[in-house]
Amino acid sequence: MSTSTYATFDPKGMPFRRLGPSGLRVPVLSLGGWLTLGGTVKGDPVKDIIKVAFENGINMFDTAEAYAKGNSEIEMYAIAPFLSILEVSLRHESHLTRGRVIKELNLRRTDLVITTKLFWGLRNGPNDGGLSRKHIIEGTQESLQRLQMDYVDVIFAHRCDPTVPMEEIVRAFNYVIEKGWAYYWATSEWTALEIEEAHHVATRLGLIAPIAEQCQHHMFHREKPEKEYGPLYKKYQLGTTVFSALAGGLLTGKYNDGIPEDSRYTTHQGIYKTRIASFSTEEGAKDIAKIRELTKLAETELGCTMASLALAWVARFPSTSTIILGASRPEQVLENLKALEVIPKLTPEVLEKIEAILDNKPAPPPTYGRYPLDKFGRL
Repeated sequence: MSTSTYATFDPKGMPFRRLGPSGLRVPVLSLGGWLTLGGTVKGDPVKDIIKVAFENGINMFDTAEAYAKGNSEIEMYAIAPFLSILEVSLRHESHLTRGRVIKELNLRRTDLVITTKLFWGLRNGPNDGGLSRKHIIEGTQESLQRLQMDYVDVIFAHRCDPTVPMEEIVRAFNYVIEKGWAYYWATSEWTALEIEEAHHVATRLGLIAPIAEQCQHHMFHREKPEKEYGPLYKKYQLGTTVFSALAGGLLTGKYNDGIPEDSRYTTHQGIYKTRIASFSTEEGAKDIAKIRELTKLAETELGCTMASLALAWVARFPSTSTIILGASRPEQVLENLKALEVIPKLTPEVLEKIEAILDNKPAPPPTYGRYPLDKFGRL
């Protein structure tokens, strides 16, 4: 294929939203590589999945240094799978613009939003992980080498690091942006207090603050993204890049009658041991009963699958900038895209029925008896 003519990006009706307060536009549905790309899926199947995603309006791809011990970055974007991580770390080229998959698919780098995350490094040295200035800078450089790119669009702090002063963390990410290695920085699984502190430091020092939080958000995990982060959405226009919107597959309905042999609960038992153990508890049985009710609602009233309903339900939150999908086959990407058709069907009446089934909506902050404000006024 000619390298002078790039593949044309067609959004295909994909809705786009701003990533938090930034001007960066991201698709409502994006693609990630956590357990699949570079882990259970390698080689050309990775390219096939990314190709189908791109051809159907998904141009944001998320990975991390820790995913498959660096192999997710390599498999998703960079070089042939037969090269080891050591060989990648030794292979330095100047003016890198596009990784292997992107080159082979002939995708224009400017059409893509590429994100990665730092915290768990690939080695066990005392400075090979965390959020010290040393690891943020060196970890960024190593990620770019694995990706074979000059820059990523967003670099996330994969967790907060209580052993490092927040001023050092903010200064280091600001440095990464000023060097042109990333355009924005963001957080993942931070507390509201930690995000607030990062903003205070950035404001005090005139530095760049995080624009988004990559958090878990689904029908059974609501307190943190809907209540704890609530003030941050209003104060900083914080956006979320949601992972696990299907609760690790639970909200697809495939576990309603037990654990299938080919499911991720079987192939990744260590990661999902808490969820697996919950199946034998009263609370777990209640969750399955709720999913059965929701599945019936999805099929009879909305004409969709349980998975499409679960994805659409998270997408309807204004704070959701994008939902990161996981896929081990191109067909799964196409199936998840059907959630876009469901979002307009989530009327107030339908949402009320969903809330009645879930019965877990976070309680609003207490007013202590204060006279209520007009709902159309400014809070």
